[in-house]
Amino acid sequence: MTTLILTVAGADRPGLVAAVADVVDSHGGNWENSSLAELAGTFAGVIEVSVADDRSDELASALRGLQGQGLLTVAVLTGAPERGADDDQVLEIQVLGNDRPGIVREVSGVLNAHALSIEELATETRDAAMAGGRLFEASVVAKVPASVDLDALRSDLERLATEIQVDITLG
Repeated sequence: MTTLILTVAGADRPGLVAAVADVVDSHGGNWENSSLAELAGTFAGVIEVSVADDRSDELASALRGLQGQGLLTVAVLTGAPERGADDDQVLEIQVLGNDRPGIVREVSGVLNAHALSIEELATETRDAAMAGGRLFEASVVAKVPASVDLDALRSDLERLATEIQVDITLG
């Protein structure tokens, strides 16, 4: 089996997911995993599809054909996704604070410095009900190699939280 990783983006409208799913199905592919969302009127996401080796080129070509129909931008990468080591831990991190530029850069920089791999990242800004302004909230799921010093990671995240004035919770 061949694994195809699709990145899709386009102006949001009904039928985008159905168009991709129809092409995948008609070429013998199996929709394995996906993360799809509408953001500011744009539909975007990543999809993992498996398909028989002898049909992968045909499926990839058909998926790229969606782009020509003006439906969306489609990029197709071939290859099995890398998996972490079996002894990797999963760490959930929550970030909440007043919105300002650089929060994602700062938090991801600390995670990168400790060799964590971000598996999932969801962010949102919203109006702060009582204080005015905007709140920033992030939910991160990261893989932590067994070699990582969790106390040092926790210390660096606590230092960062103080510096940028956000709450960072590890779970």
